[in-house]
Amino acid sequence: MYVEKRKEGKKIKYYLAHSFREGGKVHKIRKFLGKNISDKELKERVSKAEKIILEEIEQYKIISDPLKVPLSEDEIKFIEKLEINQKLKVFHLSEKQWKLFSELFTYNTNAIEGSELKQKEVKEILEKDEWPKKSKEDIAETYGVNEAVEFIKKTKEHISLDLILNLHKIVFKNSKNFAGEFRKQGEEVVVRDGFGNIIHYGAPQSRVISLLKELIAWYNQYKKRYPALVLAIVIHNQFENIHPFKDGNGRVGRLLLNNILIKNKLPPINIDFKNRKEYYSALQEYENNHNIKPMIDLLIKEYKSLKKRFG
Repeated sequence: MYVEKRKEGKKIKYYLAHSFREGGKVHKIRKFLGKNISDKELKERVSKAEKIILEEIEQYKIISDPLKVPLSEDEIKFIEKLEINQKLKVFHLSEKQWKLFSELFTYNTNAIEGSELKQKEVKEILEKDEWPKKSKEDIAETYGVNEAVEFIKKTKEHISLDLILNLHKIVFKNSKNFAGEFRKQGEEVVVRDGFGNIIHYGAPQSRVISLLKELIAWYNQYKKRYPALVLAIVIHNQFENIHPFKDGNGRVGRLLLNNILIKNKLPPINIDFKNRKEYYSALQEYENNHNIKPMIDLLIKEYKSLKKRFG
């Protein structure tokens, strides 16, 4: 890190600058320290700015492994045993089961994001093409999510920038004018809860592409080492941390979660709307502590529920 000085008339502005490499690209962060400040003030502000810059880099940095420290063989075996004990193995869903799953997933994943459509209405839209007198945007995204489920069912690709963009485009092509486009310069994201409290800042727009490339590289490096649940959860949770789109990150993230599960021979998963608080809590635990256990527990719970629905 180094101090930059910029002269503007009779004033001198001071900045702390830092360059770092990420996703094959060099990024530069610059923090304003003040103008016409004394050496003592400069030293104090540099010390504070250094911590802020390092925290900002660390906040979105792709972890080298799910828990920031290498998973031990015992931990890996524990998760693999968990999958076996819950009989989480690949099974070939019938067309009827895929249809039921897609209806459940479409209703719940959209409801989590605020869709006002009821489950019965989603079923009627997809099966009978009957539209209720509700938001046309909600109806368009019902068709979009259902189409995206068919897409991940058929594609052989695990994860890539094109895959991520395609999923967003499929879901939102008839509801958002930025469908299939990552955030542009100046488009920053702040996520708030129902009370207006800020619960998450998306990664800086300038870092979105490089962070996604790092995530894709992480998956390709570890896909033969870690159990499918770990792979899917890390991809999903880290994707949500980055928040690459202006809107629609939750739905694309849950589609990515399912794509990774399917490609690694596990059944798809539906996160129920009634479990959204548990879901958000699990995301927060990962973001704050890189702890994936709450999300593992939630997915096991959802798998049990889905099996009951399939009979």
